[in-house]
Amino acid sequence: MGSSLSFLLMPRVSTTTSPPANSGLGDLPESCVASVMVYLDPQEICKISMLNRAFRDASSADFVWESKLPLNYGSLIDRVFVDDDENFPTNLCKRDVYARLCRPNYFDGGTKKVWLDKGTGRVCLSISANGLAITGIDDRRYWSRIETDESRFQSVAYLQQIWWFEVDGEVDFPFPVGSYSIFYRLQVGRASRRFGKRICNSEHVHGWDKKPVQFQLSTSDKQQATTQCYLKEAGKWKYHHVGDFVVTGSTETMKVKFSMTQIDCTHTKGGLCVDSVLICPSEFTERLKRF
Repeated sequence: MGSSLSFLLMPRVSTTTSPPANSGLGDLPESCVASVMVYLDPQEICKISMLNRAFRDASSADFVWESKLPLNYGSLIDRVFVDDDENFPTNLCKRDVYARLCRPNYFDGGTKKVWLDKGTGRVCLSISANGLAITGIDDRRYWSRIETDESRFQSVAYLQQIWWFEVDGEVDFPFPVGSYSIFYRLQVGRASRRFGKRICNSEHVHGWDKKPVQFQLSTSDKQQATTQCYLKEAGKWKYHHVGDFVVTGSTETMKVKFSMTQIDCTHTKGGLCVDSVLICPSEFTERLKRF
């Protein structure tokens, strides 16, 4: 009995090895950390890269950022930066390539710009009013170009009055695989500032309540869409949905044509600002409704 009690009172020796007291996240192998980062979105990668040096170094791995780039990012670079090594050096690491493509990159004489959405790496493209074919744009009786800081391109086309209204455009671009939506960014009325306050001049606004505007799109692989709407809410920029198209392969460029018309010549229409056309991933549609 005594021997049994003495055995129970004796200190026990652990058979397992305790981890070092000072081990932590910094002891994780850089390759393991980088492998985990592949499954995070770009913004999460940037946040955890600030934890310590190991995470910072892992966040620079090429394979991490290549997984965030569009599969055909090389074709995108070739289309936008044609023989332009000064603006897009060829020796950039993949992280810097991603960062460079997230900036607004102008091409086709500055009438178009493309960028990657920072959070998703999805391609967005915008065409300015100067890059659109606008009926009567050279006749100052109908149209004028107005400089404004409310446009990403710093100017808009303003319609005073016209009978035949037509604004067409097209783009030939290596869109990555995915679903895309097209929008016209328009404003009924002309905005200006007086004593620091934004006001809307509705002097020339007329005709848009009589007949709807028709939007159309078509692609080089025979996709088509048509929508209609009345233009309302003077003084507010709105994105008007034209339609959607789907890209199933990244080996070739996709040519997309789009138009906005109101060609009923029984009445004139006027007082409209045309800013740009936006092509973006279809999942961004809800996001645009906030603007």
